[in-house]
Amino acid sequence: MKLIKFILVGFIFGIVLTKSEAVSWYRIYEMFQFQSFHMYGIIMVAVATGVIGLQLIKRFKVKDITGEPICIEDKEPSTLRYIIGGLIFGLGWALAGSCPGPIFILIGAGFTTVIIVLLGALLGTFLYGVVKDKLPH
Repeated sequence: MKLIKFILVGFIFGIVLTKSEAVSWYRIYEMFQFQSFHMYGIIMVAVATGVIGLQLIKRFKVKDITGEPICIEDKEPSTLRYIIGGLIFGLGWALAGSCPGPIFILIGAGFTTVIIVLLGALLGTFLYGVVKDKLPH
């Protein structure tokens, strides 16, 4: 029963992304062609929301669902791996026409062909897990 609030937030998030057209392949295509500000505006709002949310978590020492304090560790300073990871993520996003969150929203909206994209994303995640120890972190 505790998880119902998380499921509800997920549904609301899916509705917001669908209504804002953030799951639209055409909007994503426009973004990668630099033809529209629409997706960049959504991304900027998401980044600002994340920054504010993290600051609130740190300031008010928010606890997780088990009652443990949320501890956000500092990231290792390494520019190259973030650039390479961002390029791979961006290429996957451009080729698939969807990033991970909207994949589930599109499947839920009845676009069953997106299951192929989901399988590709899961395969890529699995392959990263296999080779991550061999990568220069």
